[in-house]
Amino acid sequence: MNKKGLAILLRTRMRPNDARDLARSPLANLVNQTLPNTDGSQSSGRLVQGAPQQRNEKLNASSNNERDFEVVRESMHSAISLSKTEILDSVLNDFSEGYFSLSYENRRKLLELLAKEYDLNRTQVRDLIKQYLGLELPGGSDNAPSTGIEDEACLSAFYRIERNLRHALKPAYEVLFERLNTHPGGLKFLSILRADILSILAEENIVSLRALDSYLKEKLSTWLSPATLELHQITWDDPASLLEKIVAYEAVHPISNLIDLKRRLGLGRRCFGYLHPAIPGEPLIFIEVALMKNVAQTVQEVLWDDPPSPECEATSALFYSISSTQPGLQGINLGRFLIKRVITLVKREMINISTFATLSPIPGYMQWLLSKLASQSKLSEGEDIQHSPADTSGSTFWENILEPEEERALMDASVEFTSGKNSMEVLFNLLTSSNHEWTSSDKLLSALKPPLMRLCARYLLQEKKRGKALDSVANFHLQNGAMVERINWMADRSEKGLNQSGGIMVNYVYRLEKIEDYAQSYFSTGHIHTSSDLSRYVEPLEEPQVTTF
Repeated sequence: MNKKGLAILLRTRMRPNDARDLARSPLANLVNQTLPNTDGSQSSGRLVQGAPQQRNEKLNASSNNERDFEVVRESMHSAISLSKTEILDSVLNDFSEGYFSLSYENRRKLLELLAKEYDLNRTQVRDLIKQYLGLELPGGSDNAPSTGIEDEACLSAFYRIERNLRHALKPAYEVLFERLNTHPGGLKFLSILRADILSILAEENIVSLRALDSYLKEKLSTWLSPATLELHQITWDDPASLLEKIVAYEAVHPISNLIDLKRRLGLGRRCFGYLHPAIPGEPLIFIEVALMKNVAQTVQEVLWDDPPSPECEATSALFYSISSTQPGLQGINLGRFLIKRVITLVKREMINISTFATLSPIPGYMQWLLSKLASQSKLSEGEDIQHSPADTSGSTFWENILEPEEERALMDASVEFTSGKNSMEVLFNLLTSSNHEWTSSDKLLSALKPPLMRLCARYLLQEKKRGKALDSVANFHLQNGAMVERINWMADRSEKGLNQSGGIMVNYVYRLEKIEDYAQSYFSTGHIHTSSDLSRYVEPLEEPQVTTF
């Protein structure tokens, strides 16, 4: 089938409204990537990501056509203050349309205004607190039972002020959020609104805006509870508009062409997403699953081994990618509920599946390691420290992160590739070399495997931030109740995989009978549950934080 045939196939599976957008959709790009042109050359379509920054640039380019800022401000005020339901829908429409017409700077100005001028009335709150503190407790003491008419009157005063205080502690912008949530398209708009807030906060920590963000996040968490979400299995037969979202928002392993997309939705594979009735046809988050005989150790096994194992022979369900489609839902852990729902569903439908695991990236490992190598190499040079434990007592911060045998193997294998003042500088130079030349040398791979695997285990199991795993993906799975099972050498040789983690990936395992216990112990104490094989890579801590099995 040629490209024209593939395009026709896509159109036949589209609804009328979908077909109009085929030419500019990510799926159309995949068609171009899948088959050669008539002259034998390859097309190279790029996926359209639609990032907020790109949208803002387009808005800024058409700033001459923006509505006047004051008009949008007035519509926002009306959306908060008006009580007539018959005109409220029109006002909310005016506000959302007007907001999208604003430049980035005017959006920022409007959001700061919303956070400050429509905050709670603190004068009223203070007055109510003073009144509350001036009341005498029923019975004259905290523990005395309330009896008689006087006590009832006293309690009535407490209830009245408490009710007024609860009302006063609600900022005025809550009205806007509540009304938008029940307005058609309002939930999606609130998600975009919060994405803009997060972008502003990334540039500057504005206290009032952070309070507004916290309040909106809490509201969205309530409105997007698991009870309101529909678990949907995404298949090749779904509308092209939905498949387009999967292509555009796949965040872990980009979908390279139409064949790749079809494979991920075909035999031996599953894809599930959470949908919300207020945002139809667009998964808020989706997860990709491979049904396999054993837990995969490399991306190659999952994405490119063809054909996949027969489903009847599969004993493992491997979660190899989970992606959110809404930047404005950052920090709302829908993935936790999605993973648990998918485990329950797969276990019910396929009784032969007994193992639920992930093949996960380690996005922060290489950044942590390179920073460590650079700082320790500078310390070594500045203090003229020799590479021996006996010579390092003079520096509180000095740490030779390489073992003696690792140093010798590394220095011997790297002679033809790079040089440095010490082994840590040599390692730094190798890991930052152009085109990752070290991956082409068997000798270097053999020398680098022991230290990189050992330090990766240390990074995952011992490096903490506020008592929790430093790596964001590790923290996500550990708080969901997983354990760290195994790290895999050269599991992802892609540019992204080498840049993030030196090609190393990790298997997290969800043990059904232990998920809640593991999640609770990690949340309360920071304990990380891991296999005994992996724990051998790291030295015991003075106060053990790693539980092995």
